[in-house]
Amino acid sequence: MKAVICTKYGPPEVLQIQEVDKPVPKDNEVLVNIIATAVNSGDTRVRGLAVEGFMKIIMRLVLGFSKPRKPILGTVYSGIVEDAGNKVLKFKKGDKVFGMTGFNFGTYAEYISIKEKDNISLMPVNATFDEAVSLIFGGQTAIYFIEKVKLSEKKSPKVLIIGATGSVGSAAIQIAKYYGADVTAVCSSFGKTLIESLEVSKVIYYDKEDFLKQPDKYDFIFDAVGKTNKKKCQTLLKENGIYKTVGGLEYAGESQAQLEFLKMLFENGKLKASIDRTYSFDKIVEAHEYVDTGRKKGNVILKVTE
Repeated sequence: MKAVICTKYGPPEVLQIQEVDKPVPKDNEVLVNIIATAVNSGDTRVRGLAVEGFMKIIMRLVLGFSKPRKPILGTVYSGIVEDAGNKVLKFKKGDKVFGMTGFNFGTYAEYISIKEKDNISLMPVNATFDEAVSLIFGGQTAIYFIEKVKLSEKKSPKVLIIGATGSVGSAAIQIAKYYGADVTAVCSSFGKTLIESLEVSKVIYYDKEDFLKQPDKYDFIFDAVGKTNKKKCQTLLKENGIYKTVGGLEYAGESQAQLEFLKMLFENGKLKASIDRTYSFDKIVEAHEYVDTGRKKGNVILKVTE
């Protein structure tokens, strides 16, 4: 099968399409023919080892010293079950599924074997493969941080979402609104079209005004791009307000329950797919180059199987 191999840490050009062995599913696994994956900011950080200071040492220890130990990158997928082990009960051949592999990576490939109990679910019935895969990275990250602050238990909480037009931010807006939050979005004016499509009434365009100097205070501030810190945002927090960022040491865990929640939201029209650009599999370098610019709005999709 074809797969994208990260030959070493570095610029997008270190990614090469090579022929590798097609995986054989074990008794408790399904073999998924991947139709679509996505290029996320996390993927580009791993490829380029794009972290600061001591985090570079930690990442080398965790992922591999000179190159990733697991050279097929990519963490999200949507596709069709091609085969299922004889102990698999939940999925069958022909099922449309989507999921996330986390630090196991492996989705920049035509096929992947996934354990039935891992982070995999049936796709939303009304979603295309591109739409389904676009929900995962941003959606599961947003759910993790929103659940950590128990937003669903708060009555009409005021929420500030920084980096609102990225895959995480756009998902966080929609999930926070689902829980009845009063959402204020922070993004650049280049994200106006996307932010308007998400029906956010309160928007601060950071290239036109300093959102840190606004008078409002919030129950929850979520930095979905990791560009701020709690100290900078302290004056915007209410007395018992909580600040969270994707830029810290807190790792957003993922689960089947999160996927099922995203599935429900999409099927009920409470969550939209945010897709910026779509690239063919052989344009993997170009896709990473675009994500590296930091200008993507929503998700960048990689079509593995046409």
